[in-house]
Amino acid sequence: MLFDFTKDADSSQWYIVDDGVMGGLSQGNFRINDDGNGEYSGRISLDNYGGFSSLRYRCGPTKIDNNTHLVLKVKGDGKSYQIRIKDSIYDRHSYIFSFDTSLEWETIKIPINEMYASFRGRKLNMPKFNAPKFEEVTILFGNKKEETFKLEIDYIALGN
Repeated sequence: MLFDFTKDADSSQWYIVDDGVMGGLSQGNFRINDDGNGEYSGRISLDNYGGFSSLRYRCGPTKIDNNTHLVLKVKGDGKSYQIRIKDSIYDRHSYIFSFDTSLEWETIKIPINEMYASFRGRKLNMPKFNAPKFEEVTILFGNKKEETFKLEIDYIALGN
């Protein structure tokens, strides 16, 4: 289990990084809701060349071992999100995989070896993820339009 959200979970290591780092005006929010789930929500603005919000978790060196997937139990809003990992927090690039959500609780399995390298929205000419560990997990929302979003997260784990 990478992170299991509950009412008593210490979510202080989760933090928001919005497009304000580049002058944008999008606003993401994160909290543990009354049902004990992580709730990531907000509003995307395209003003000032904005357009994204991200929720990040520095998990420290996390060995992948024999696991082949990131497994998320989520309830979305019918929109697409990205999950990103970094094998080192000092890397500028991330490894990305997009997933769609429904309005129901669902378990989403992300194949780790299918995650591709990207920097600032551009796919890099690098091999897909093949490191033995990662140090950061990010969920990013940004679909190149002004809109609100909401994703509830029960847990994020490694699995097969």
